[in-house]
Amino acid sequence: MTLHHLRAAGASFVLDARGVVLHWGPDLGELPADFADTQVPAIPPSSIDVPLQLPLLPTVRDGWSGRPALSGHRDGKTAGTLRVTDIQTTENTIFVRSESTDNGLHVTTEVVLSPEGVLQFRHAVENRGPGDFELAALDVLLPIPAEASELLDFTGLWAHERRPQRSALRSGTWSRESRHGRPGHDDAFLLMAGEPGFGFRRGRVWALHLAWSGDKRIWAERSALGPSVAGAGELLAPGEIRLAPGESYRTPWVVAVFSDTGIDGLSDRLHPWIRAGRRPAAPRPVVLNTWEAVYFDHDLTKLSALVDAAAEVGVERFVLDDGWFTGRRDDRRALGDWYVDPDVWPDGLHPLITRVHAAGMDFGLWVEPEMISPDSELARAHPSWVLGPPSAATWRFQRVLDLADPGAFGYVRDRLTALLTEYPIAFLKWDHNRDLLEPGAAHRQTAALYRLLAELRAAFPDVEIESCASGGARIDLGILEHVDRFWTSDTNDPLDRQLIQRWTGVLIPPEFLGGHLGAGAAHVTGRTSALGFRLATALFGHAGIEWDVSRASAADREMIAAWTAEYQRLRPLLHSGVVVRADSPDPAVLVHGVVAQDRSAAVFALVTLDAPAAALPPPLRFPGLDPDRSYTVRPLGHPPRTVQDAPPPWLAAGSVTLPGRVLTEIGLPVPLLVPEQAALFTLDSTP
Repeated sequence: MTLHHLRAAGASFVLDARGVVLHWGPDLGELPADFADTQVPAIPPSSIDVPLQLPLLPTVRDGWSGRPALSGHRDGKTAGTLRVTDIQTTENTIFVRSESTDNGLHVTTEVVLSPEGVLQFRHAVENRGPGDFELAALDVLLPIPAEASELLDFTGLWAHERRPQRSALRSGTWSRESRHGRPGHDDAFLLMAGEPGFGFRRGRVWALHLAWSGDKRIWAERSALGPSVAGAGELLAPGEIRLAPGESYRTPWVVAVFSDTGIDGLSDRLHPWIRAGRRPAAPRPVVLNTWEAVYFDHDLTKLSALVDAAAEVGVERFVLDDGWFTGRRDDRRALGDWYVDPDVWPDGLHPLITRVHAAGMDFGLWVEPEMISPDSELARAHPSWVLGPPSAATWRFQRVLDLADPGAFGYVRDRLTALLTEYPIAFLKWDHNRDLLEPGAAHRQTAALYRLLAELRAAFPDVEIESCASGGARIDLGILEHVDRFWTSDTNDPLDRQLIQRWTGVLIPPEFLGGHLGAGAAHVTGRTSALGFRLATALFGHAGIEWDVSRASAADREMIAAWTAEYQRLRPLLHSGVVVRADSPDPAVLVHGVVAQDRSAAVFALVTLDAPAAALPPPLRFPGLDPDRSYTVRPLGHPPRTVQDAPPPWLAAGSVTLPGRVLTEIGLPVPLLVPEQAALFTLDSTP
């Protein structure tokens, strides 16, 4: 039987001529011609009378009693059984064409394996039958082996995104659904199924992510009657996709990744793959965003002082946040009235931008184009552009602008075009501060958003866009095709940020994740933290500041300036290297770093979230180094606070040089940090 076998970077995907998935996981090497015949299972008692194997699009008529890949109906008649009619394979892609035996549906499935070993799947269904077909679901299902019996996915809430949760994969379905009209703060994000106890550096792991910014579902399922599977797809509301004869629907991409070296092995595939397709055009500039510095208090004199202080500490991009447009004095009015407020800015934004440019920085602007305030000139002029009935609930005192309405879409596009034409704006902070909460609107709203972003990028290719959704409520690979940066979370509290960045960074490379230095007392939590801890936390990502540094002490500004200089020096390494995370036996202690692709250099952080479990914590080990090179380890930045009578001798000496094998396997004695501190280290290979 003909095999369709994709192989790359130690990963394999195998499909037979019937469209049965025979393998997804480690590279199997060259396979014999009769491989498919060797994988036919036995027929158990009290089951269908043919061997049960998993096709790309299993349905109940195949004997599949799990969640079907395709469901829907035409006048009450279900989708029926799908049969493969043709399979074509190129070097890295498989195209499978299937048709229903009795319902006029034709499905094309595309499977792509990247050079990094990342799999992508999507389906397209066309209605070739008489009458409309209402699609309920069209999902991707993939087999996972029996040893992948532990699940890890994520939950969270505003300012506390990406909280990991683990569970055993038991009989039945573990299903996560999002009905926010955006992924949400509680987005499952990346579903991992692995060997029990898998960690960052150990265990085999299979993972799925849906590259889509609307409603979604992702799940894992174990049945006594067939193979375990993981699946994902767009979550469709009843009637949301109704295909007339000749119409078609294409699913979002499902991204599937296998690792035999733990969670870091997933990043080892995903990060270079993302970088190959969506590399920022320029080094990530140090950003200052004005929100936590001035909030709605826009005043040219005050902002000019902030511009001067930002330039003093090395900021490269100055972003004016909410409050610049007509009537916007608080968060309860004026969304949609995207005109510069003449009362606050009588000469427009030109005087501020001129001041920013004279200080050597480029200029960015906050917008929230998908939303509308009921108390706005736009809502009063065009009430039909507001999504949902007038009685619908507001959220943050705002409603959703129906981008699927051509008039609303054209208005937003034209207003943003006018702003980007009049002003030299290098960056848009694009916010999205509420759920949709309108049944059946998520698909069309998300599709319209993607189209709007695509049109703006085509017209203004040099303008960078950040995806912000009340912080990290819309971080996915679908919108990453249209944006250059994510706002990782609305909290700048380093204690929260350490874990949020750690887990978001499994999928997203650090240069796409905004991380800012906040004030000593965090805006969101009110918790006070040391400047050194805040600086060390913001270093690992696209660094910036969210603080009125014009009011900081001279000593603090000196520390910030030294930090921005170090960030700029380390930026090529931080934003191109391999992200590594150690498995710590103590949850109060984190170790993470970035190692150069050629393993010639690295930067690491030792972090204490709480009091360590032992008076003498385990040695600091540095994963990812070349075992056959020697490295000189040096402390970096402001010394953290400790509770030691004397530091380890190597640290007191200022440096130590050891083989990479020793640094990885044995490590170095650690400084005894108090809670909520971080120690930074650089490693440079020696000749």
